[in-house]
Amino acid sequence: MDNSYESLSDFVKHFYIPSYVLSPESEAQAQPIAPPESPVLVFINSKSGGQLGGELLLTYKSLLNEKQVFDLGVETPDKVLRRIYLNLERLKEDDLARHIRDKLKIIVAGGDGTAGWLLGVVCDLKLSHPPPVATVPLGTGNNLPFAFGWGKKNPGTDTASVELFLDQVLKAKEMKIDNWHIVMRMKTPKEGPCDPLAPLELPHSLHAFHRVSSTDELNMEGYHTFRGGFWNYFSLGMDAQVSYAFHSERKLHPEKFKNQLVNQSTYVKLGCTQGWFCASLFHPASRNIAQLAKVKIANKNGRWQDLDIPHSIRSIVCLNLPSFSGGLNPWGTPNPRKQRDRDLTPPFVDDGYIEVVGFRNAWHGLVLLAPNGHGTRLAQANRIRFEFRKGAADHTFMRMDGEPWKQPLPMDDETVMVELSHLGQVNMLATHDCRSRSMYDPSTPRHQDSAEEYDDNEDDSVTEGEEFRKFGAADTFKIPDEVDISHLS
Repeated sequence: MDNSYESLSDFVKHFYIPSYVLSPESEAQAQPIAPPESPVLVFINSKSGGQLGGELLLTYKSLLNEKQVFDLGVETPDKVLRRIYLNLERLKEDDLARHIRDKLKIIVAGGDGTAGWLLGVVCDLKLSHPPPVATVPLGTGNNLPFAFGWGKKNPGTDTASVELFLDQVLKAKEMKIDNWHIVMRMKTPKEGPCDPLAPLELPHSLHAFHRVSSTDELNMEGYHTFRGGFWNYFSLGMDAQVSYAFHSERKLHPEKFKNQLVNQSTYVKLGCTQGWFCASLFHPASRNIAQLAKVKIANKNGRWQDLDIPHSIRSIVCLNLPSFSGGLNPWGTPNPRKQRDRDLTPPFVDDGYIEVVGFRNAWHGLVLLAPNGHGTRLAQANRIRFEFRKGAADHTFMRMDGEPWKQPLPMDDETVMVELSHLGQVNMLATHDCRSRSMYDPSTPRHQDSAEEYDDNEDDSVTEGEEFRKFGAADTFKIPDEVDISHLS
C-alpha cells in the first residue's frame, strides 16, 4: 500500500488513485483500499495565473498521490492519458482499476486555451469511457469555467480552497457539450506563406490545428488544408486582432502579466490603441466582414444559404457556450416573438447548433454589460462557411477558445475557405447552478422561461453612434472599484 494513503483524511480518499493504477512500473497493492467515489487526474498549467499555477500544483501534490497530479509544462496530456489508459487496459481484470476507470474525472487548471487543449486530447483518444472534465479558472477570461459554474476569478491555492473545489467536483453533474470542427483550405500560394501565425508560438488550443497529411481524407492536391477543433467559440475580425496584440505582448513581457486584474486592464488598453473603440475611424473598410468574406450557413434542413452580414460588422463570434470575453453572453435572451419570427431556439450547449453574433466595435461589445444587452444576432447554424474574397486583405485575425492567430491570405485568384461543422460531444462537469443549458435536462425550459428578462429591441437597426447612449443608459453599469481608470489610457 502507498505509505501516504493511511495518513489521508476520509474526504481526500474519495479522490485518491493508487500508484499501480497510474503506472505499470509501480507495485500492485499489498492491501485492498476502499474504491474512491470520485477518482481524479489533475492537470495544471504551472505558468498560468502568474505564480498561482505553481502554488496550486504543490497543494494538489501535497493532498493527493503526487503521481495523479501533472504539470503540463513537464508532460503533455496526450502522453499521460495514453500511458494511464494503456495501463488500465492491462489491469482490466482488476476490480479496483476497473472501478477507477469507470468513475474517473479530470481536473484541468489553466486558461481557456489549456482547457481546450485537454478537451481536444480527450476527444482525439476516442476512449470507450471518456472522463468528464472540470475546469479551474486560472487564466484571464476564464469563459469555460464560468459557463459551467466554476467561477471566473482566479482561485485560492491553499489547502482549504483546494478541498472546497474538490467537494464541488464530488457533487458536480455531468453535462455533454458539442464539439466543433474547423477546416481551413487554400490553394498553394505562388509565393509567400499561408501557415497560421501565432504570437511567437502556436497556442495549446491549436494543438489539433495543423496541416493535414497527404493520406488524410480532407487533403486535396494543390491545396493547403488545416483542421482543428473548439468548444466555446471561434471569432474572426477585430476582437481577435486585439487578442493577438495582448498575447504577443504577454509572450514578450511575461513579467508584466502577473495577476488577473492587470491582465484585464492591459486588454482594455490594447483595445484602445488598436482602434477597437473608434473602429469607424481607424479600421479600414476592407477589413469589415462583409468586404472580407462571403458567409454561408447550413440551415436546419441542411441546405446552404448566403448569410447577409451588415456592412458595419467588424467582428463575428460563432458561440457554442453562453460565456465570451470574461463571462458575457453575446446572444442574450430573445423574446418569444423573435424566437418565432426568426425560427430561433434557446442557446443549448448540446443541440448541434452554434450561435452567430456580430459586433461593430468595442462600444457595441460593452452593450453586453447593460441589462438584456446582446450583439447583432445573425443566425443559428449546424455549419458555417467563410469564403475570403480575392485581394480583400493580405491577412486577417482569428481566435479559438481564447487563443488568437494571424492568418495570411493568398492574393491570387483562389479564395480561402474556413468551414465550421458539428463533430460529436464531450463530457463536462458542471455545478448545479451553472449558466449552460442542456436540451435534455428536464429542468431546462424548451422556451425561454417567463422569469427570464427578455430584450425588447433588436439591435440590427442601431447606428454606430447609438451604442454610447444605449450603453450609458444602463443604471447597473459602473467601472469596478478595483480598476484605476487612469491606468487605462
